[in-house]
Amino acid sequence: MKLVVVSAGLSVPSSTRLLADRLAAAVGQHADVDVEVVELRDLAVEIAQSLTTGFPGPALDAAVGAVRGADGLIAVTPVFSASYSGLFKSFFDAVSGFDKDALAGTPVLVAATGGTARHSLVLDHALRPLFAYLRAVVVPTGVYAASEDWGAEGLAERLDRAGAELARLMRPTSGGASADMPVVVPFEQQLAALRQR
Repeated sequence: MKLVVVSAGLSVPSSTRLLADRLAAAVGQHADVDVEVVELRDLAVEIAQSLTTGFPGPALDAAVGAVRGADGLIAVTPVFSASYSGLFKSFFDAVSGFDKDALAGTPVLVAATGGTARHSLVLDHALRPLFAYLRAVVVPTGVYAASEDWGAEGLAERLDRAGAELARLMRPTSGGASADMPVVVPFEQQLAALRQR
């Protein structure tokens, strides 16, 4: 299975990239995945040009193709002004601009880094709505890591729980779901089944 990791960290080294790598490793503990990392910092110029011209450069085109072909996605952004970074949003604007269905049904693990725990609600107030709009399936556990979380108790457990959830959603179902994997039934199908009773 192909796991694509999108990291919007700007600095080198980057705590955003560190969190992205740790999440990818957590998924790898629960499923056999091939990991591809997309560093948005390296694509900044092509992202800006694509938004003004409507055409992706070769590196951006490859990144968008990777996201389109992913069996699962980890999306990690630093927090700027209590939300995701402009670079992060611009990338996903470009992805949906080239293919509005690129993320439809794709399992996504959302994560963010910030200097203080006060911005942890970015997961629920910014990232989840963005990926819901793109019709992705966002895993229940998002991971926010403030500066004080690195090396602190609890982060490793959140990473493992989120990784396990994404791994479960990435597994293909052949003829039926495994006993430990919840079945996601679209609301329309649930409603139709109730009406038939």
